[in-house]
Amino acid sequence: MNIGFQIDEIDKLNVKTDSSLPLILESQKRNNKNFYFLPSSLTYKNNLVYAQAREITFKNNKLENYIIGNSKQVRVDNFRYVFVRQDPPYNMEYISSMHLLEQVKGSTEFINHPRGIRNAPEKISMLAYKKIIPPTIITRTKKEINDFTKKNGKCVIKPLYGNGGESIFLLNSQDENYNQITERFIDEFKEPFIIQKFLPQIKYGDKRIILINGEPIAALRRIPKKNEIRSNIHVGGNCEPIKISTQDLKICNAIKQFLKDEGLFFVGIDIIGKYLTEINVTSPTCIQEIKKLHRIDISKIIWDQLSKN
Repeated sequence: MNIGFQIDEIDKLNVKTDSSLPLILESQKRNNKNFYFLPSSLTYKNNLVYAQAREITFKNNKLENYIIGNSKQVRVDNFRYVFVRQDPPYNMEYISSMHLLEQVKGSTEFINHPRGIRNAPEKISMLAYKKIIPPTIITRTKKEINDFTKKNGKCVIKPLYGNGGESIFLLNSQDENYNQITERFIDEFKEPFIIQKFLPQIKYGDKRIILINGEPIAALRRIPKKNEIRSNIHVGGNCEPIKISTQDLKICNAIKQFLKDEGLFFVGIDIIGKYLTEINVTSPTCIQEIKKLHRIDISKIIWDQLSKN
């Protein structure tokens, strides 16, 4: 089979932590031909969607030993599967590529479906589950921020469409930097941003759970560095294996049907304490970390399930 991967530039991926490369390597082990393309290369013409794609192969089954072929224009509907895995920011370029991929007809299946990705930004789709998320507002109005922090005390403020721990700040109305932080967000972001009640359990780390086709597979605890509220691996958080708890299973069951209905096959959710804080659907990570710490191969599980189709 021919398999497509819409990802970022290969040379910008971190071979030690990236999750797209293991998916491509596992596909190669199953005798598929694999191609990657950038979202910016998509073209719609003559009722078809095309991409400038390059074949990628691995020597000796080593992630770092990849070979890239020449660029050529290919029809996206010639791929049996297309993995959509470019990183945010979730901007109009990102949304436009989802709209274009939605025009692909025929037997091509998407992991994850572009409609589901478009309709389920990480920090917005969770709003449907008010009983399992922390107190949350989305706004860009100073009065609303002030009212919320007055009611809830310490909070966390972050961009609505960011990723990797970018621009996440502790918001405390008693802090001398409080006005500076809120004004920066209002000045720099045209879209609203998200403020959530600070969960002190973050000092013990947050939990990343990988779900495949709605089912939880494995979990990691990501522990922030000292004097840091962000546990993301991108900003230096450490990982350790952890079991999926009864409360975690309740959260997973609460969102299971939503994930299946939206075609969100490969998902990573974040949990702090007893609360769901994000549903990651764009480019879930931690495949390599889970394999190292749990001896569970998420790439193999994904391809095993797809092979049943």
